[in-house]
Amino acid sequence: MVVVGRGKTPFSIAIIGAGPCGLAAGIALQRAGFRTTIYDRSCVCSSIASYPLYTQFFSTAEKLSIGNLPFTTGGDKPTRRDALGYYRGIVQHFNLHVRQYEPVVDIRAEVPQFVVTSERRAEGKTQTPYDAIVIATGYFGTPNLLDVPGEALPHVSHLYREGHEAFRRDAVVVGGGNSAVDAALDLYRCGARVTIVHFADKLDANVKPWILPDMLNRLKDRSIAARWNAHVTRIDLETLDVETPSGVERLPAQHVYLMTGFTPSVTLLRRLGVSIDDATGIPMHNGATMETNVPGVFIAGVLASGYDANKIFIENGRNHGDHIAQWLSQRQ
Repeated sequence: MVVVGRGKTPFSIAIIGAGPCGLAAGIALQRAGFRTTIYDRSCVCSSIASYPLYTQFFSTAEKLSIGNLPFTTGGDKPTRRDALGYYRGIVQHFNLHVRQYEPVVDIRAEVPQFVVTSERRAEGKTQTPYDAIVIATGYFGTPNLLDVPGEALPHVSHLYREGHEAFRRDAVVVGGGNSAVDAALDLYRCGARVTIVHFADKLDANVKPWILPDMLNRLKDRSIAARWNAHVTRIDLETLDVETPSGVERLPAQHVYLMTGFTPSVTLLRRLGVSIDDATGIPMHNGATMETNVPGVFIAGVLASGYDANKIFIENGRNHGDHIAQWLSQRQ
């Protein structure tokens, strides 16, 4: 294990999470004169990288921009590929110190500093001291599992990329929200035989209004089948079992997409002693400074919304770093 010496250096801050809000925090803190290091267990903006390949954002490019660096696209709304290119450019333009594929496995408070333990495949674990911590790990860390037999089979996924792999094959989509509807429609257009399975008696109320009519029409003409008030109880290599009001039904399923959402990971926050509201999942924090109940520990981005990921997006989470930088600057 490598231990990085403390030495006499500028006030240092570790940012955990290299998504748009983590990068925006890095820019704001760097501009304020702080030494920042951004860690991510995967690539820069890994959550966007995991979106379906042909995703087009509903937000405009301006609302996705950070650091006052213009985000220009050839169309009205940016695509997944546009966004990834833009955020790569952000890292280069601001010369952000990003340590990709280096998960943070532990953080310890050793007053007056914090010790971050990170791990790289080749080098092993490294311990580095910092004066403050910003947790910006986003929402897509832990999928909501069904906890049924067969959920770990290779043809089962909690992410959806594209429908080509299911051409002329049986695909089951579990869920009734935006991700499930997007996946079902794309699979249908790619020639898959699609069935959607949902625990409620209809699609979720928050399905985007510009795609809802298309989905309702596909359900009406039965080009996409549905099982309502239904729960998956078992997944096998070519089928899955669904508990319905009429009893257990076995559906053909060569591809299974579990669009059941994700739960934000608060493991590091709990280890540091940050209080998490059991009902909402929101870490205790000051909305004006983003500092938690543990001095020197801050949050940024969608983590501040707890279990409701529809409250905070890039456009209203990108300013959290500014709040943190202003507060820390006042305290120096």
